[in-house]
Amino acid sequence: MTDQRDHVRPVAGDDDDAWGDEENVRLVNTAGEALPDRGASDAPEDDGGSSGAHVHRTGKRLTASETDFDVVRQKAFLVALAAPGTTDADVEESLDELALLVDTAGADVVGRSVQRRAHPDPATFIGPGKVEELAFATQELDVDLVVFDDELSPAQTRNLEQSFKTDVVDRSAVILDIFAQHATSRAGMLQVELAQLRYLLPRLRGKGAQMSRLEGRIGTRGPGESKLEVDRRRILRRITRLEGDIRSLERVRATQRKARERSGVPTVALVGYTNAGKSSLLNRMTGADVLTENRLFSTLDPTVRRLEVPGVGVVLLADTVGFVRKLPHQLVAAFRSTLEVVKEADVLVHVVDGSSLHAAHHIAAVESVLSDLDTGDQPHLIVANKADRATALSRSALESEMADDVIWVSALSGDGVDGLRGQIIEQVRRLRPAESFWIPWSRGDVLASLHRDGEVLVAVHEEEGARVQARLPDDAAPRYREFMV
Repeated sequence: MTDQRDHVRPVAGDDDDAWGDEENVRLVNTAGEALPDRGASDAPEDDGGSSGAHVHRTGKRLTASETDFDVVRQKAFLVALAAPGTTDADVEESLDELALLVDTAGADVVGRSVQRRAHPDPATFIGPGKVEELAFATQELDVDLVVFDDELSPAQTRNLEQSFKTDVVDRSAVILDIFAQHATSRAGMLQVELAQLRYLLPRLRGKGAQMSRLEGRIGTRGPGESKLEVDRRRILRRITRLEGDIRSLERVRATQRKARERSGVPTVALVGYTNAGKSSLLNRMTGADVLTENRLFSTLDPTVRRLEVPGVGVVLLADTVGFVRKLPHQLVAAFRSTLEVVKEADVLVHVVDGSSLHAAHHIAAVESVLSDLDTGDQPHLIVANKADRATALSRSALESEMADDVIWVSALSGDGVDGLRGQIIEQVRRLRPAESFWIPWSRGDVLASLHRDGEVLVAVHEEEGARVQARLPDDAAPRYREFMV
């Protein structure tokens, strides 16, 4: 069996020579210290108080998995599988993002490993040799948690936990845990809990004979109902109740949406990758004070604010939950009602982190989720935020993908925001058809009011009056109906 340790390396403190010879590379921890060779010595003995003894940092909270990220900063080890055709840069980019997710959830990354393999192993996702190697490495690093970059099946998770003697979760579980920590509204908490239970249901696992339950009456003896079956029934009952509660909230939101539709107020939705600065941009444009933090998924519930647009009137600007690659399908399904604001928006403003070298990949991930939501063909604006931090390399990387369609702004300094506002006004104005009016000179007050309330496109002065083409807000149009032609 080939030794596959050539892809185990520290997260921090490595340099260009850390990989060394592809065929003969040592295992090192984040401090750069060499780990003992697997064949040179046995695993360290537990002397009851040695520093090498594994310290379990588990807690009481059950969220997406059976791991608690909130009690102590746990030690996490990242694992990725690279399929044929995947470049090293793509794998490292995905692992870097996973490391940020794990840090946001409340764990410290102490190492990472990559295995190139044509197909995942049905039993353990990675190959048996890699499992043996990582079991050794995680024990040496005193790891509490092994995090895989792809979704694991319940059987794979169980087999890996037995091999590693520690908790194993996947990217989906980490994202669900972050959502659970950040949900504050009733709707957000209901939707997150529903996504977690849907994730947990197929991962329930029994513990053998001790999970059987019997009644002591004649006719009830036998294998009985297992605790696993009881847990599954309780979860299904809870899922049904959550779905009912969410449907009730959907009816309230539907009523609110109908009221907005009757008012004719156009809606502009800010969408984009998580931590791209959507909330900061909302605050800058509307003067709102929405929570902004430099962390992933700080916004879960849609936030709507008013934006005054000359010649159009009021426009609603909506901030939405951020997206991420490999977003768990349970979350997309649970948050579908929240994301209705995206489907029904008149204009989508796609906010991108312009300082990231991977902005084009982020755009593709967001477009994939929008496609799943059937958002339709609303006008799109691509807005590159954080222009004040963008480098020449990040600018060229994004503009080469998006041609000249990128609007560069900085929500922090305000640079470019006026230009963005002008683009939004132009898109909203195009949503309103131009109407024709004939106004006699005796009603000069109406002509002046038309200039004040709407956007006059053409005015032709004739002998007895003026012929005007103009766009008007829906709430102002009825006042001029008698002058329409």
